[in-house]
Amino acid sequence: MVRDPFADDDGPTLQDVLDALDDPECRDIVGVLDEPKTASEISEDSDVPLSTTYRKLELLTDASLLNEGVDIRPDGQHASTYEIDFEEVVIALSEDLEFEVGIARQARTADERLEDLWSEVRKET
Repeated sequence: MVRDPFADDDGPTLQDVLDALDDPECRDIVGVLDEPKTASEISEDSDVPLSTTYRKLELLTDASLLNEGVDIRPDGQHASTYEIDFEEVVIALSEDLEFEVGIARQARTADERLEDLWSEVRKET
Protein backbone atom coordinates (compact mmCIF):
# COMPACT_ATOMS: atom_id res chain seq x y z
CA MET A 1 0.00 0.00 0.00
CA VAL A 2 1.31 3.45 -0.87
CA ARG A 3 0.76 6.05 1.83
CA ASP A 4 0.05 9.63 0.86
CA PRO A 5 1.89 11.92 3.29
CA PHE A 6 -0.82 14.56 2.84
CA ALA A 7 -3.69 12.20 3.65
CA ASP A 8 -5.49 12.30 6.97
CA ASP A 9 -4.19 9.85 9.54
CA ASP A 10 -7.79 9.24 10.52
CA GLY A 11 -8.93 7.13 7.62
CA PRO A 12 -12.49 6.11 6.90
CA THR A 13 -14.29 3.74 9.19
CA LEU A 14 -14.89 0.19 8.09
CA GLN A 15 -18.63 0.91 8.09
CA ASP A 16 -18.22 3.97 5.81
CA VAL A 17 -16.32 1.87 3.27
CA LEU A 18 -18.73 -1.06 3.47
CA ASP A 19 -21.76 1.24 3.10
CA ALA A 20 -20.28 2.84 -0.02
CA LEU A 21 -19.24 -0.45 -1.60
CA ASP A 22 -22.59 -2.10 -0.80
CA ASP A 23 -24.54 0.66 -2.56
CA PRO A 24 -25.36 -0.21 -6.22
CA GLU A 25 -25.54 3.47 -7.25
CA CYS A 26 -22.13 4.13 -5.70
CA ARG A 27 -20.74 1.21 -7.68
CA ASP A 28 -22.37 2.61 -10.84
CA ILE A 29 -20.70 5.96 -10.18
CA VAL A 30 -17.27 4.38 -9.69
CA GLY A 31 -17.86 2.42 -12.89
CA VAL A 32 -18.07 5.58 -15.03
CA LEU A 33 -15.08 7.41 -13.54
CA ASP A 34 -12.49 6.62 -16.20
CA GLU A 35 -11.34 10.24 -15.83
CA PRO A 36 -12.15 13.16 -13.50
CA LYS A 37 -15.75 14.28 -14.01
CA THR A 38 -18.21 16.78 -12.60
CA ALA A 39 -21.32 15.64 -10.74
CA SER A 40 -23.45 16.47 -13.79
CA GLU A 41 -21.25 14.35 -16.07
CA ILE A 42 -21.29 11.50 -13.56
CA SER A 43 -25.08 11.70 -13.25
CA GLU A 44 -25.52 11.59 -17.01
CA ASP A 45 -23.01 8.77 -17.57
CA SER A 46 -24.29 6.60 -14.70
CA ASP A 47 -28.04 7.25 -15.17
CA VAL A 48 -28.24 8.22 -11.49
CA PRO A 49 -30.43 11.30 -10.81
CA LEU A 50 -28.33 14.39 -10.03
CA SER A 51 -29.72 14.86 -6.50
CA THR A 52 -28.90 11.22 -5.73
CA THR A 53 -25.49 11.58 -7.38
CA TYR A 54 -24.53 14.36 -4.97
CA ARG A 55 -25.46 12.17 -1.97
CA LYS A 56 -23.56 9.19 -3.34
CA LEU A 57 -20.49 11.32 -4.13
CA GLU A 58 -20.47 12.48 -0.51
CA LEU A 59 -20.72 8.87 0.66
CA LEU A 60 -17.83 7.85 -1.59
CA THR A 61 -15.60 10.78 -0.62
CA ASP A 62 -16.33 10.23 3.10
CA ALA A 63 -15.21 6.64 2.58
CA SER A 64 -11.98 7.95 0.95
CA LEU A 65 -12.79 6.13 -2.29
CA LEU A 66 -13.07 9.28 -4.42
CA ASN A 67 -10.97 12.41 -4.51
CA GLU A 68 -12.72 15.74 -4.97
CA GLY A 69 -10.76 18.26 -7.01
CA VAL A 70 -11.51 21.58 -8.64
CA ASP A 71 -11.83 22.35 -12.34
CA ILE A 72 -10.65 25.96 -12.51
CA ARG A 73 -12.39 27.72 -15.37
CA PRO A 74 -11.44 31.06 -16.93
CA ASP A 75 -14.96 32.44 -16.39
CA GLY A 76 -14.57 32.06 -12.61
CA GLN A 77 -17.28 29.39 -12.36
CA HIS A 78 -15.15 26.64 -10.84
CA ALA A 79 -16.61 23.14 -10.61
CA SER A 80 -15.84 20.21 -8.35
CA THR A 81 -14.56 17.14 -10.12
CA TYR A 82 -14.37 13.62 -8.80
CA GLU A 83 -11.97 10.80 -9.54
CA ILE A 84 -11.28 7.34 -8.19
CA ASP A 85 -8.81 7.50 -5.31
CA PHE A 86 -8.01 3.84 -4.68
CA GLU A 87 -6.51 0.80 -6.34
CA GLU A 88 -7.78 -1.74 -3.86
CA VAL A 89 -9.64 -1.97 -0.59
CA VAL A 90 -8.40 -4.52 1.92
CA ILE A 91 -10.40 -5.70 4.91
CA ALA A 92 -8.26 -7.62 7.35
CA LEU A 93 -8.54 -9.15 10.79
CA SER A 94 -6.16 -7.58 13.33
CA GLU A 95 -4.23 -9.44 16.01
CA ASP A 96 -6.97 -8.31 18.41
CA LEU A 97 -9.53 -10.00 16.14
CA GLU A 98 -11.02 -6.70 15.00
CA PHE A 99 -11.75 -5.80 11.41
CA GLU A 100 -9.54 -3.14 9.84
CA VAL A 101 -9.83 -1.46 6.48
CA GLY A 102 -6.89 -0.41 4.33
CA ILE A 103 -7.04 1.51 1.08
CA ALA A 104 -4.21 1.15 -1.42
CA ARG A 105 -3.65 4.22 -3.55
CA GLN A 106 -1.32 5.28 -6.31
CA ALA A 107 1.32 7.75 -5.25
CA ARG A 108 0.15 11.30 -5.99
CA THR A 109 2.26 13.67 -8.02
CA ALA A 110 3.29 17.08 -6.70
CA ASP A 111 0.68 18.70 -8.98
CA GLU A 112 -2.06 16.44 -7.60
CA ARG A 113 -1.05 17.20 -4.01
CA LEU A 114 -1.10 20.94 -4.79
CA GLU A 115 -4.55 20.57 -6.35
CA ASP A 116 -5.72 18.76 -3.20
CA LEU A 117 -4.36 21.57 -1.06
CA TRP A 118 -6.18 24.22 -3.11
CA SER A 119 -9.37 22.16 -2.97
CA GLU A 120 -9.15 22.12 0.82
CA VAL A 121 -8.51 25.88 0.92
CA ARG A 122 -11.52 26.45 -1.33
CA LYS A 123 -13.74 24.38 1.00
CA GLU A 124 -12.65 26.52 3.96
CA THR A 125 -13.48 29.83 2.23
